[in-house]
Amino acid sequence: MKVRPALPADSEGMSIVLRDIIAAWKSDRPSSAEHVRTYYVEHPNRIECLVAVSQQGDILGFQSLQRATDGNPWGVTPGWGFIGTYVKLDSGRRGIGTALFAATRDAARKAGLPSIDATIGEHNDLGLAYYEAMGFRTYRRQPGMISKVYTLFP
Repeated sequence: MKVRPALPADSEGMSIVLRDIIAAWKSDRPSSAEHVRTYYVEHPNRIECLVAVSQQGDILGFQSLQRATDGNPWGVTPGWGFIGTYVKLDSGRRGIGTALFAATRDAARKAGLPSIDATIGEHNDLGLAYYEAMGFRTYRRQPGMISKVYTLFP
């Protein structure tokens, strides 16, 4: 497996990963290739968007890090980062998320972020456990959501 920056050409493969996860959540969130390219790969507040790619070239997962600005949809403190992680459903427990976060954490440090927020659905046990294992700690609860923070610089 290789972790590298996401390219616009990766949007279709990233969309497949996202679509399957959203279907498992029984959600109607957008997951088209166009949405992935616009919201993750080319978002103006993007700090980094990474893909994990198999030796065969298949996208196994992706992670997005964006800078929080005033009025962001998650209520994250402006100047912090916020993260989203999506790993192919049949590819868990293979170190993909760990490898993605190692590279994302480096990008966050280079960008001078003090902290990274991960806001997760309260019933997403895998997501909650993942972020806890990466060193994120719960700092806020909202209806249906749990927000975790990873502190880079106090």
